[in-house]
Amino acid sequence: MSLHVSWSEYNTLVERLALQVHESGWRFNQIICIARGGLRVGDVLSRIFELPLAILSTHSYAADGGTTQGELIIAEHMTMTAPRLGDRVLLVDDMVDSGHTLATVRKELPLRFPHMVDIRTAVVWYKACSVFKPDYYVEYLADSPWIHQPFEVYDNLRPEGVKARLEK
Repeated sequence: MSLHVSWSEYNTLVERLALQVHESGWRFNQIICIARGGLRVGDVLSRIFELPLAILSTHSYAADGGTTQGELIIAEHMTMTAPRLGDRVLLVDDMVDSGHTLATVRKELPLRFPHMVDIRTAVVWYKACSVFKPDYYVEYLADSPWIHQPFEVYDNLRPEGVKARLEK
C-alpha cells in the first residue's frame, strides 16, 4: 500500500503541524531539521515561527533505490546561522517510519549540546511501525504505507531529463 501526496496536500499538512505546535502553548527558541526529509518542514516552520533553523544531516536509506534502511550516520556538525543553538528545541522531520533516526538524534542532541533543556519532536506522518512516538504529528498511519512525496520526482530526474521536460 502507498500514499501519494500532492504539493498542495503536503503544504497543508505542514501548516497543520505548525498550528498544532502553536496551539500546544509550548514555547521554543530553535528549530532543528533532520536533512533531507525534514528540510522542507523545517524551512516552513522556521518562517512561520520566525525562529532560526539549524540543519542536521543524517543518512540511512541507501540500498534498493533508497527504500532499505542501513546504518544511521549523523553528521558531526550542524549548519546554522545563529552563533549558538537555542535551549528549547523543536526537532523536525517529515515522518517517523522505523523511528530509529528520530529516536537516535533526539538522544544524541543533549549529549552534544548539554545546554539544551527541552527538546520536542514534530513530524507530518507517524507510522504505526515506528519505535518512537513524536510529540507532535499530523497524521497517524496505522497501516504504515510507503509515502510518495511530491518532490520525489527529482530522485530519478537528471539534468538531461530536466532539459527534456522544460523543452516540452
